[in-house]
Amino acid sequence: MRKIKYGLNEVKEKIKNLKGQELTMSINRGRKKIDIVTATIKDIYPSVFTIKTTDEKLQTFSYFDVLCGDIVFNGNFDM
Repeated sequence: MRKIKYGLNEVKEKIKNLKGQELTMSINRGRKKIDIVTATIKDIYPSVFTIKTTDEKLQTFSYFDVLCGDIVFNGNFDM
């Protein structure tokens, strides 16, 4: 069983602090498919956040995706 490091409010705050920065993310799409993208966090909403990839695609994720490990911020981000 995975230990939870952060609660929902801590994840929201950390993502809010990363807004506007370019970062690399690993996204688990299921069935052993993991996409690695370079993106910028564009907007922050109460339930979701949006990213804009380097090829100008806009994608939306929930904070629970980060909590359950489907999205991992690569680099020096402790999440």
